[in-house]
Amino acid sequence: MTYVRYADDFVILHPSQEVILEAKQVITDWLKEVGLELSEKKTRISHTYEGFDFLGFNIRQYPVSKANCGKTARGEFLGFKTLIKPSKEKIFEHYQEIAKTINANKTAKQEVLITLLNPVIQGWANYYSTVVSKEVFSRLDHLVWKRLWQWGKRRHPNKSTKWRKNKYFLKRGNRDWIFGKDNIILKFHSSTPIIRHVKVKGAVSPFDGNDSYWAFRMGKNPVLSTRVSKLLKIQKGKCNHCGLTFRDGEKMEVDHITPKSKGGKDVYGNLQLLHRHCHNIKTALDGSRRAHDKGHTLEEPCVSKETRTVLKTSRTREGLA
Repeated sequence: MTYVRYADDFVILHPSQEVILEAKQVITDWLKEVGLELSEKKTRISHTYEGFDFLGFNIRQYPVSKANCGKTARGEFLGFKTLIKPSKEKIFEHYQEIAKTINANKTAKQEVLITLLNPVIQGWANYYSTVVSKEVFSRLDHLVWKRLWQWGKRRHPNKSTKWRKNKYFLKRGNRDWIFGKDNIILKFHSSTPIIRHVKVKGAVSPFDGNDSYWAFRMGKNPVLSTRVSKLLKIQKGKCNHCGLTFRDGEKMEVDHITPKSKGGKDVYGNLQLLHRHCHNIKTALDGSRRAHDKGHTLEEPCVSKETRTVLKTSRTREGLA
């Protein structure tokens, strides 16, 4: 039996319907003892081929051929493919919220309407950006465009199609019919990249000291500097020189691709994260100077003598001061 819970919502999966019914009865009896009961509206028993909604997602298994399905740990073909998509209910609610905002601002300035719509679109798209949402995003973009075209048509019923397009829509790159003006444009659902959620490794914990893993996964880490964490994320946890993944405990060094002494700028486009030994090889080749920091990373010192980070020691008759 598989049990998945988030707050007071949960799902129970099992191959046998009898086991599911028995589990439901056990849960019902237990809830009565604490003064609670199952919601009849939200409780549903169905086959995974029919699918079910959970936390705004629709989870469903589709029968497929051996060429398109995965395998079990024993190498047996599953016979199905699991797809997680935004639920129809949440898609409808989201579109209704957008339509309501547009209808409530029929006489508002275009910039005001865009300012109201952008957080709604971006927030919803971010929530569903880890699942199968590409077709849904494209469909929503089309529906929103139709709403906005009617919004402009209502404001200027006697103007031509070309006039309304030039007034309210722009062309940027490969995209046409972008609702916007000057430096403010409406966000597209489909502009949000689909990035699949990656499970945390079974033996990994936030408290095990594996800073590079969590910085790469989360894009930040309280132990590492913001710059190192961001570079780990950009480089996908790998050294830019040797291409090997950073391991727990290995020293990482921030390097300027074009040394500052040769005109390189202190920007992310000119920064990379390297193993200490890889950094030694790289700096030996380009002739750049380095000085050690106290932390995990080493950074190149200031070029001018007046502002160098390490002061030169002075000598006295007794020895070094």
